[in-house]
Amino acid sequence: MDQNDLIYDWNSLGGAFDYRSASFVLNDESLRDGLQSPSVIDPPMSAKLRLLHLMADLGIRAADIGLPGAGPRVVEQVRALAREIVDAKLPIDPNCAARTVVADIEPIVNVSQEVGLSIEAATFIGSSAIRQYAENWTIEKMLRATEEAVSFAVSHGLRVMYVTEDTTRAQPETIKTLYQAAIRCGARRICLSDTTGHASPNGVRHLVRYARDEIIAPTGEAVKIDWHGHRDRGLGIANCLAAIEAGADRVHATALGIGERVGNAEMDLLIVNLYLLGAHDG
Repeated sequence: MDQNDLIYDWNSLGGAFDYRSASFVLNDESLRDGLQSPSVIDPPMSAKLRLLHLMADLGIRAADIGLPGAGPRVVEQVRALAREIVDAKLPIDPNCAARTVVADIEPIVNVSQEVGLSIEAATFIGSSAIRQYAENWTIEKMLRATEEAVSFAVSHGLRVMYVTEDTTRAQPETIKTLYQAAIRCGARRICLSDTTGHASPNGVRHLVRYARDEIIAPTGEAVKIDWHGHRDRGLGIANCLAAIEAGADRVHATALGIGERVGNAEMDLLIVNLYLLGAHDG
């Protein structure tokens, strides 16, 4: 008996998005955002190096290897991870998190130059009105920080992914102003973040399309879109799939979904779902 006679796949009926047609990359956040989980310990370097190799084996092609602005200990760990990527010739494109301050970006520049590895600076800043209220930020202050940080990174040879935190609760004009300022300063990747796990798949699709059509297109620049989601509502995987459907170039997740609060989208489940959809063969 043919397999199709045994299993009828309602998921494939008319109107379903063909994920095999999408072009995207997986970015693993286990070594940075994952370690902010209240339920994990910071593993030894041997385990972190092993995790890098497992990422490569699973077809994950990008990874956040730390926030070196946190201090000398993290700088040493980031340097060791970067060296492993070079020495083992791992097919991993590394990025490092940084606040939109020069002091956070300087150690990324140093590690990149010391190791001889191109590292993307993932510079982040809050964007929602509630965050602005809590921090007593004005849009002018946020723009100054954005322009100074992105310009510094680009002038020192770093690729920049400009990240707005809490994008899914931010005003459209605010994120448009911030992202376009970063793009003018040389950022060639922007990241949409669901920092509090607020978004639904419908919201994700609208946000990604807004970023593509209303933010990036008017600049005339070739800028890629990342999606970074958390799973407070249990929608981490669904939102990753929605982001891919809407045209995101890269989606973020962590091993077993570890991360801040209840965690991030689960990389293991994401890979399984993408495999079943014919969109991942790692």
